[in-house]
Amino acid sequence: MIGQLLEVRGIRHVALIDAQGGIVKSAGSGADITVAQAGRAIVASLKAALGGGEWQDLLLAVEDGPVLLTPHGDQVLLTAFDDVASLGRIRFAVRRLLG
Repeated sequence: MIGQLLEVRGIRHVALIDAQGGIVKSAGSGADITVAQAGRAIVASLKAALGGGEWQDLLLAVEDGPVLLTPHGDQVLLTAFDDVASLGRIRFAVRRLLG
């Protein structure tokens, strides 16, 4: 399922991560998944400060390149890609995959 995201130009690594930080599925190589737990903490903090609400995705600029975190139930899809200029294409592909 998530492996097909690697066909999108610019995507280097994808991983579906459970609520405990474990990898459910992954494809590609070279991404640090610990950023997903940090992203969850950021989202929780923002939700508390803003009084709740749901989040759609979170873009993080890290040393190895941008990482998009997208919620999928109680899991998070981590998508590592090459350039922030590709963000629109990446978001479209992720949303199409997650339906």
